[in-house]
This record gives sequence, structure tokens and C-alpha cells, in this order.
Amino acid sequence: MVVQRIGVTGHMNLTASSVELVRDDLRQALQPLRQSGFVGVSCLARGADTIFAEVVLALGGALEVVLPCAGYGDAMVRPEHRSRFDELLRAAATVREMPFRRPGRDAYEAANRYILNSCDRLIAVWDGLSAERRGGTGAFVVEARARHVPVDVRWPAGAARET
Repeated sequence: MVVQRIGVTGHMNLTASSVELVRDDLRQALQPLRQSGFVGVSCLARGADTIFAEVVLALGGALEVVLPCAGYGDAMVRPEHRSRFDELLRAAATVREMPFRRPGRDAYEAANRYILNSCDRLIAVWDGLSAERRGGTGAFVVEARARHVPVDVRWPAGAARET
């Protein structure tokens, strides 16, 4: 049996009312993989990445975490997100750290490339707006499509980003 590897990218700044919409949508998208087993690959950024990781674990999938740089948790994780980040990091079957000493666009792009190179499919929790910001969700989707990685864009009705 071949275990599918599913990567994620998505917005960090979801509104509070969007969190459960996204969680339910991801659960629906990943539920069919439950029987055959799967690995979810996430950088654990707040928002979509974290929700995806939680759903993967709740459905019995294995979690692989890709950290963009050394000390990512200390440097980039907000205090209000830290306990969730640490819990998910402890629950991960595998943790990979990109070879960067500090966070930045190069580190984020390296993490994105790792995900694209190691996954069978990418789930993008994306509103479809702006694909221009280097290292952002839209740019990740554009790169995945250019590499012919299947992309499943998810944006449930009623979801929104904070402004």
C-alpha cells in the first residue's frame, strides 16, 4: 500500500469565524484518505497550516513538520500560538529543519520547495487573491502548478481573512 503525502499551504490571518469553516472543509477533504493512511506535511504556521495539522492527527494520519529555519518556534511563533505549535511539534512523526539560521523569504521558499518535492498533492487554503508575494500562499500555488503537482484549492463559503 502506498501512503499518500499531502502538503499544505494557506493563509495565516483567518478570521475567528473562519477557523471552524476551514477545519470542517479540511476534514471533508482528508476523510477519504483515512482508510489507506496518509502523511500531512506542514510548516505549522498559525492559521491554515495549524488547522491542517490538527485535522491530520484527528483523522489518524501521520504529521511531518517542516521548519523553515533553526529556532523557528522562538523567532516566529507568536505567544498566543506557542502552546499549539509545541503540542503539534511533539505529536509529529517527523520534523525536518531547513538549513537556515534565521527566518526569511529564502527559508520559507526552501520549506515550500521541500513540501512540493516530497508530496503527492498540495492543499491550498487560499482565497485566490494575489499570487505575487514571494513565499506567500498564492506564489506557492503558482509554483506547484508549474511543477504539475496536483493542487486542491480550498476556500469554504463564508471564510475570510483579517485585514
